[in-house]
Amino acid sequence: MEKYGLYLGCNIPFKAPDIEQSMRKVLAALDVHTVDLKGATCCPGWGTAPSFDLDTWLTVSARNIALAEEQGAHITTGCNSCYGVLSEAHHMIEHKDRMGAVNENLSKIGREYKGEAKVYHIANILHDIVGPEKIREKLKYDLNGLKIAIQPGCHVLWPSDVMEVKEDNPFYPVQLKALCETLGAEVPHYSRLEDCCGMGSLRSTDAEKSFTLVKNKYESMHEEIKPDMIVTTCSSCYLQMDEAQQIFRERGKMDYEIPVFYYTQLLALCMGEDPSSVAAISKTPRESIIAEIRKDSRKTSQEVV
Repeated sequence: MEKYGLYLGCNIPFKAPDIEQSMRKVLAALDVHTVDLKGATCCPGWGTAPSFDLDTWLTVSARNIALAEEQGAHITTGCNSCYGVLSEAHHMIEHKDRMGAVNENLSKIGREYKGEAKVYHIANILHDIVGPEKIREKLKYDLNGLKIAIQPGCHVLWPSDVMEVKEDNPFYPVQLKALCETLGAEVPHYSRLEDCCGMGSLRSTDAEKSFTLVKNKYESMHEEIKPDMIVTTCSSCYLQMDEAQQIFRERGKMDYEIPVFYYTQLLALCMGEDPSSVAAISKTPRESIIAEIRKDSRKTSQEVV
């Protein structure tokens, strides 16, 4: 059985530990063998080491991947930024003749990057390796009659040429749509589906421009498809899509709410997990939609006695 080193990154354990709980519970229930990467560090993100020293960046990223390799595992993450950074580092080490410099640095701490581990996003694991049939077998509740606006996020899509495991066409992403449809939901297209949510460095350097991007997405979703919820597989997108709504409501610029879920939170709820463990932290209220999801009338046929 393949093993996957669970790389949590920074946002999930520090800002959304309920996402981490949902990931762990869902992967265990689906018989995905994960191992913890003890000693893992920041990926490091684009605004740090990659901006001033490529070899330092590649060495830190390679060390994180090497932690998985030492356990005979691939590496998987639920953060799009981490996925993008680790994928690009893996690609650059393999294709840009950087392995010698990286391993010279790693030798100082008794480690070696071998290039044996693939870099997966958790959406890749669920869509390509687990698959919809097995997911359906584990469901206790379905989402029939509910409508989802998906937010795949940027770094899981581009630059697609550096990713070993990816969407067939990053301009028409289908993995998250298919995963949500597996739960029974309707997942219509809206015109700004592939747009950036404005999180990351833009949120740090020009918050108002960042808020303009996410507001455009909210309006596109609300006006075009009127979703019951937003679902993403990016922890940064999750924080932006959830938190910015509160800011707009306080400013009097938004008179509606759209609950936001990370996909494994939604999947865990449909599997019957306790919301207080897997979906406990949000700025935009989710209690009503969680109650709707877990109504007895939504129990799947295998759960109805």
